[in-house]
Amino acid sequence: MNHNTPAPLSSRPLPLCHLSRNQRRVMSGAQLKAHGVSHSVAQEQCREGGPWQQLLPGVFLLHPGPPTSDERLHAVLLYAARVQATRTRMDAVPSQPAPGATPGPAAVPDGPVASPYRDAMVTGLAALSLHGFCAAPPAASLDHIDVLVPRTRRLRSTEFARLVRATWLPAPVQLQGVPVAPVPRALADAVAGLSDANAVRRLLTEAVRGGHCEPAAVVRELNQCRLLTRPHVVDAVDSLLAEGRAIAEDRLYAMVREHGLPDPVWNVDLRLPGGPHLGGVDAYWPEHAVAVELDTRAPRQDEDALWSEYARKREHLERLGITVVHITPKKLRESVEQQATVVRTALMTSDERDPAAYVVVLPR
Repeated sequence: MNHNTPAPLSSRPLPLCHLSRNQRRVMSGAQLKAHGVSHSVAQEQCREGGPWQQLLPGVFLLHPGPPTSDERLHAVLLYAARVQATRTRMDAVPSQPAPGATPGPAAVPDGPVASPYRDAMVTGLAALSLHGFCAAPPAASLDHIDVLVPRTRRLRSTEFARLVRATWLPAPVQLQGVPVAPVPRALADAVAGLSDANAVRRLLTEAVRGGHCEPAAVVRELNQCRLLTRPHVVDAVDSLLAEGRAIAEDRLYAMVREHGLPDPVWNVDLRLPGGPHLGGVDAYWPEHAVAVELDTRAPRQDEDALWSEYARKREHLERLGITVVHITPKKLRESVEQQATVVRTALMTSDERDPAAYVVVLPR
């Protein structure tokens, strides 16, 4: 063998130029093995001054120098999925060729290729940064990147990978080539690690003002993560609900104005003459006996009781002949024209219904 003779295949890594660009030259040990790179060869490449480096246990960066923000994201996802990925890819690892045999290309399984991250997804502040939150620091500046995994995953947080375990996982969204937890779940995981009340309030407020999600979805996640027992979180939630209701009311005013509906009386209480209080509504057309109520209830521990109280009020008004149109903030945001049609239909068909009972209308 002279200096022009190439080294044996088993002693050097195969060319890796065909790897997916989305992985940003970050690979797990199982993926390297599937490409013919043994663990010992990978470790040799990561020696001091070598061309590779090991970012996390079982996760390798295929270039020298500091990793980019994207590469750190891919690294924590590969680390969080590496146990499951190793087990599922074991059968796909090519065997070493027999002596004298010419190695052929690795077999590619039929059908769609599974995600290398399996069920892991970025969450917390890093996820909010990917969702475009101004109140969240850039992912590159974070000391730790939170990654959401099933509760049964047997891995520990290490280096800059911090594992967040959950009994159930939401469906991730794909942002910048990585799976990311939806905003409500990412918010809950971010809030869990924050003790600064102002930081919590800024994140929750931006979620609503920026149109990322509805307040009810945020409160539901905070409740499921058992964060509503923390005083600074409860205070922020109260501000969030007030913010969400104000935005929903503005959208309701705009719907009436922009879709040519007659002006109602706004934010009133209804009472029977000399009788009990019937409840408040957000808009009421007395001549048509039509009311609109915004459902801005926050799902908490007493959600069933709140729903029962709301249902009783609605049933009572309808027994008196008052048509109640129920609108959620989400419907006002996503299908305002349809909601305006529902209200207009209720107003136009009021003459076809039996006359409603006389009620007293008072400012709320």
